Amino acid sequence: MTLRNILIYRDSLLAPSETFIRSQAEGMRFYRAYYAGSKRNAGIPLDPERVTVLNEGGAGGRLRELLFKATGFGFPLESKFRKMDFRLLHAHFGPDGVLAAPIARRLRIPLIVTFHGYDATVKDEHARKSYYTHRQYIRKRAHLQRSAAVFIAVSDFIRGKLIEQGYPADKIVRHYIGVDTELFKPDPELARPRENIVLFVGRLVEVKGAAYLIRAMNEVQRQMPDAELVVIGDGPLRAELEAMAAGMLRKYRFLGTQPPDVVRRWMNRAKVFSVPSVPTPTGAEEAFGISFIEAASMRLPVASFRTGGITEAVSHGETGLLAAPHDWLELAGGISRLLSDEALWRRMSARSRERACESFDLKEQNQKLERIYHSVLAGNTSQATGYQLMPSRIDA
Repeated sequence: MTLRNILIYRDSLLAPSETFIRSQAEGMRFYRAYYAGSKRNAGIPLDPERVTVLNEGGAGGRLRELLFKATGFGFPLESKFRKMDFRLLHAHFGPDGVLAAPIARRLRIPLIVTFHGYDATVKDEHARKSYYTHRQYIRKRAHLQRSAAVFIAVSDFIRGKLIEQGYPADKIVRHYIGVDTELFKPDPELARPRENIVLFVGRLVEVKGAAYLIRAMNEVQRQMPDAELVVIGDGPLRAELEAMAAGMLRKYRFLGTQPPDVVRRWMNRAKVFSVPSVPTPTGAEEAFGISFIEAASMRLPVASFRTGGITEAVSHGETGLLAAPHDWLELAGGISRLLSDEALWRRMSARSRERACESFDLKEQNQKLERIYHSVLAGNTSQATGYQLMPSRIDA
C-alpha cells in the first residue's frame, strides 16, 4: 500500500509538552507525516529526513525565519516540497495556521488547522501584547477562516470558542487527540497498594491552578497527615508555589520536569490526580487536558474544577469529582473522599480505565482523523465536520 504524504506544520518543532503532535502524526495507517517549521526545538526527537526548518542557526537562519513570517515566502517549495507530492497541510495552533496558509496556497493543497487551547481562549487585547505571530494571527484571522478547509477543535468547549470568534460552524469538527492506552497502562507490580499521593502534572502557570491545590492539600492534611502532594512540571510560578507549600504543607515534593516513563510511574503510585485549572484574566482556560485522559488510562481518578474542557475529559461522579471553580474547600473534600473511601476509589478507578479505552484510545482517534483527511481530499468537508466516518479502507 502506498502511503500518502502530508505536511505537519508547527512553528517550533517540537516542545516537550507537545508529544501529542508526534503521537498523532506517527500513528497514521494511510499517511506518512513530514514536518515543517521555522526552527527545531530539542524537546522531542523527530526523523531528520522528514523535517524541514528555515532557521538552523546563525544570522542567515534568523533572517530567513523573519522573512517568511513577514511575507509568507522562504520555504523551499519548488526544490523540495513539490517533489514530495503532499496531499494536505495540517497546522497545529491558530497562529501556525496563519503561517502555514501561504505554503498550502502555493502547493495548492487543502489546509487543516487544529486549535489546542490558548489560541481559541486568550482575549485579543492580551494576545496583542504577546508574540509577533499572535498579533499577526489576529490581523489575518478572518482570512484564515475563509481559506482553510477544516478547523479541528480538541473539545466541544474549544469548538464553542471558535464559533464565538467567527469561525464557520460548518467547517469545525471536534476531534479528541487520544492517548496510547497500551503505553498508559497500570502495572500492578509497581504499586500495590496505591499510596496516599495526590499527583499534579503540568506547567506551573496560573491557568493550571496549583495554588488552589496547595490550599486544598493543607485542608486534606489536617484530616490525613500522611497524604502527600507530588508536583511534576516546571514554570514561572515554581519558586512562589514551593514557598507556599513550605508554609502550608507537611508532605510535598516538587520534582520539576520529568520524562514520560517517570510520569507514568508516579501515576501508577498515586491515588488521586489533580490539576485544578482555572480561567485567568487573559482568557486562558483548560481546553481539554490530555493529562486527565493519561491518568484515567492508568486507573487514576481525578479531583479538579468544573472549568473549560475538563468536563469532557472527566465524567463527574464516574471517573472523578469536580468542584466549583476556585472552591478549594470543595476540591479538598473531593480529594479526601477519593483517598478515604476505598469502594468509591475502586469504582472510579476501574471506570476511568474503561472510559479512556472506549472514548479516547489513540488508535481509534487516529482512524477518525484519517477519515477527516480522506473526506477533505475527496472534497467533502461537510462529511468531515459532520462526524460521519468514511470507510476504513483508504486507497492511495
